[in-house]
Amino acid sequence: MLNIPFNTYGDMIKKKDHYLKMGKVTQVIGLIIQVEGLEVFIGEVCEIKINSIDKVVLSEVVGFNGNSVLLMPLDDIQGIGPGCLVKPTGKALKIKISNDLLGCTLDGLGRPLVDIDLLNGVYTDVDKSPPSPFERRKIENIMATGVKAIDGLLTCGEGQRIGIFAGSGVGKSTLLGMIAKYSDADVNVIALIGERGREVLEFIEKDLGPIGYKKSVVVCATSDQPPLVRLKGAFVATAIAEYFRDQGKKVMFMMDSVTRFAMAQREIGLATGEPPTTKGYTPSVFAKLPKLLERSGMSKKGSITAFYTVLVEGDDMNEPIADAVRSILDGHIILSRKIAAKNHFPAIDIQNSISRLMKEIVSDEQYNMAGELKENMAIYAESEDLINVGAYLKGSNPKIDRAIQLYNPINTFLRQNIADHYTFDETVHLLEETLDSK
Repeated sequence: MLNIPFNTYGDMIKKKDHYLKMGKVTQVIGLIIQVEGLEVFIGEVCEIKINSIDKVVLSEVVGFNGNSVLLMPLDDIQGIGPGCLVKPTGKALKIKISNDLLGCTLDGLGRPLVDIDLLNGVYTDVDKSPPSPFERRKIENIMATGVKAIDGLLTCGEGQRIGIFAGSGVGKSTLLGMIAKYSDADVNVIALIGERGREVLEFIEKDLGPIGYKKSVVVCATSDQPPLVRLKGAFVATAIAEYFRDQGKKVMFMMDSVTRFAMAQREIGLATGEPPTTKGYTPSVFAKLPKLLERSGMSKKGSITAFYTVLVEGDDMNEPIADAVRSILDGHIILSRKIAAKNHFPAIDIQNSISRLMKEIVSDEQYNMAGELKENMAIYAESEDLINVGAYLKGSNPKIDRAIQLYNPINTFLRQNIADHYTFDETVHLLEETLDSK
């Protein structure tokens, strides 16, 4: 009698997928779709088949409840009902990237909004780990933005990550458009997360312009999209920026806004049963922020200089998201509603803004001039009431006299029209002329 190892062959057969196991929808509550009969992993993409209208809805595994799998939709869930078949894909979300994406706009899942053929494109994971601290090169070179107030007083380095903090309608998008058009970057990657649908085309045509759009990739996940799509949009844009960085290019990454990203994660967290903490934000929000923000910066091959906008609620610069983002990034630029009300644009609050790397990348001369300008602004602000009511007598204090003398030249230096562009050398020269004003 032959000694056939049936048990061994049986185990081999069980390890091979000779059939496709599908699940069934059992419950839909709010954003959560509960499915029975699936063997999947967190982050796996699944397809929900709606036979009545011949439609497939993409979804992602976000949790488990006993033997049930919890999915969250990546598309509109209209038409899903009990008994709909759910097909696992066996993989997490991937996107196809190539240089042909320049001058194109994508949705939150990385799909081009116009028909283009991505020749020689590569598929890459959306969720990646940040570079190792030992693989990050030191930030040594200046990244000129073309905005005088930033280049002169809040100088950014190539590979630095900066936050732009402001309330609604103070000029965040306009400032981002200026930086995209006039910066020294080779490629711009712009993520519009949770913004109004009206603003997408407006930003591309008005703020970015044809010149800026030609060297940009725009990823937009508007406020009407499911929260998971808004969340993925930020990671998709970051993965595209990493692709160009790995080619050795200087990438300018801009995201508007981190607050909408945090709100999307809050919706997901609350739907999956996480407990709310500060201002209703769930613990996963504060875990996701560093995973996103740390992916930009320097690597062995190239750099991602990043500007992240933070929409602060009620102009409170110390609200939870603003505080968490500020602690992670390498500097912050605060836009003031009070300054904007004076028709002063860009409305940058120089006194409360800082670039943590400026001292290491600029000359001592420029650093001292920036300090002198800020000092004179502070002296004038302290004495402004006395000056305005005429209670201050000229000659009483030489420092106040000097601050009054420089008040108009400083404001002229800090103001900039949207269409104006200044090189870094021109900015430093204008800063010197401002402080030499008589």
